[in-house]
Amino acid sequence: MSPRIAIAHDYLTQRGGAERVVLSLAKAFPEAEIHTLFYEPEQTYPEFQEMRIRTSSLNRIGTFRRDPRIALPLLASASSRMSIDADVVIASSSGWAHAFPTTGKKIVYCHSPARWLYLPDDYLGEAGSLDPKRLALTALTPFLTRWDQRAARTADLYLANSSVVRERINRVYRIDAPTLFPPFSPDLVEGFKQPISSLEGWAGEDGAEDGHYLVVSRLQPYKHVDKVVQAFEQLPDDRLLVIGKGPERDRLRSMAPSNVRFAEGLSDAEMRWAYAKSEALIAASHEDFGLTPLEAGAFGKPTFALRAGGYLDTVTEGINGLFFEQAEPSQIAEAITLGRNEEFEEQRIKANVDERFGDERFLAALHAEVSKVKELR
Repeated sequence: MSPRIAIAHDYLTQRGGAERVVLSLAKAFPEAEIHTLFYEPEQTYPEFQEMRIRTSSLNRIGTFRRDPRIALPLLASASSRMSIDADVVIASSSGWAHAFPTTGKKIVYCHSPARWLYLPDDYLGEAGSLDPKRLALTALTPFLTRWDQRAARTADLYLANSSVVRERINRVYRIDAPTLFPPFSPDLVEGFKQPISSLEGWAGEDGAEDGHYLVVSRLQPYKHVDKVVQAFEQLPDDRLLVIGKGPERDRLRSMAPSNVRFAEGLSDAEMRWAYAKSEALIAASHEDFGLTPLEAGAFGKPTFALRAGGYLDTVTEGINGLFFEQAEPSQIAEAITLGRNEEFEEQRIKANVDERFGDERFLAALHAEVSKVKELR
């Protein structure tokens, strides 16, 4: 008899790499029910609307669905009540889903141990000492740390999504977690390309050969999107398209020069267009993994990235991109200037993605881990 598989995820309220991983998990196990604290269909990928999704009781509160961070003091308790009846649960977790109780075995596919506990400055950005979020987190940290450590010990297997996350899991939990790189989504590459109507007359004009540079990121402080925007003040003849949403949106738009544009809530067809028409992806944050260099690579586009974190796994200098040492405007601008003189081979970039990060590789490895875990006593 085939084991009953369930999928768990912190919350489905945005479009990002972690949510694409959940789509890949659902592809691997199409009969699995998805368990998550919050689900907001309008803010995440439309494919989830065809799946069976079970949410917490907090999902009834619209404010929490739109921004789960507001519910932080309630989430440990809610996670501890998300009981799942399944033979094997695969928990895609950045801090909550690893705690969902289960009647069977539990595999945690970890995007990172909770940033708000172990990397609070990354999580809070420039929030001052009297900022309500910082005050609340300071008060809750001792309790949440104990709760989080107990939750980690309920797993039968941890998998890390990158080398840096593997090191972090070892440091935080004393767990040796094998690395399984997440896949890029072939659905993003294949299909119709729809121009972004709000950019008409700015990018992708008929006959134009020079494309825009691209940032695809949640607009949060630790993503350093502001540093990329500032770099384009030094590059007035180049164009930057920033795709994403988040609490930094208004600040970034107010500081952006005229050669920088923003877009959010795009369809896959519009994302295909944005990647296909771009010159290169700019990736300036300290990512745990970061799928965007793979998505850019699937279109044959190079990535100019911060030499840190997960980009050390996904960017190979001279093949599919180059590095800058610090997320500073001058270094980002210099990397873009240097990148113009590099001869990146489109087919070589695509082959690098297919060979190292293909969807089938990920699905096969995942099935193998489930088979091993279900035999544990």
